[in-house]
Amino acid sequence: MTIENVTVSRHDGEQAAVLAEELCDVYADAYGVESGGEKAVAFRRRAEKQFMRPGFALVAARDGGQLVGFVFGYTLPAGDTHWWGGMQPEPSPEFLEETGARTWVLSEIEVRRAWQGKGVGRALHDAALGARSEERATLATGPDAAAQPVYESWGWRRVGRIPGDEGDYYSAYDLFMLELPVSR
Repeated sequence: MTIENVTVSRHDGEQAAVLAEELCDVYADAYGVESGGEKAVAFRRRAEKQFMRPGFALVAARDGGQLVGFVFGYTLPAGDTHWWGGMQPEPSPEFLEETGARTWVLSEIEVRRAWQGKGVGRALHDAALGARSEERATLATGPDAAAQPVYESWGWRRVGRIPGDEGDYYSAYDLFMLELPVSR
């Protein structure tokens, strides 16, 4: 299992919908949960909604025929500031401005456990963000998420915290920002 054997492919929302079952399997494996369990089912619901969002893109990594990881996200629509709702510290009006071409949300980055720590996540991250034309990217993560130092080492900076919505995994989320284009 080396990263040299991994191939990367890009997919739009329609193509991602066809891959939904495989995406759920990778997600479940990454978190060590059952494929049909509550967490995986919640992921599938979130993912299927995102497949149709403007600017949706999926980058998938395969070793032979097996999907070993993926990253996907979408562009924030013009005038939509919901992503930033309740952010502390309160951002400036200029920061909140969305044009429909300004901010890409990195919604998911998942790698099967056997492939974690081998550079697959970073390769997916760079492939996805390197192809974006937006000015910046954002992601949200739990305040105690083990991935935060990884994101920071990849150039992301914490810009604030937002409250979670009812039914979310966390009562609050840390928001990170990365200026695009990505350079390594």
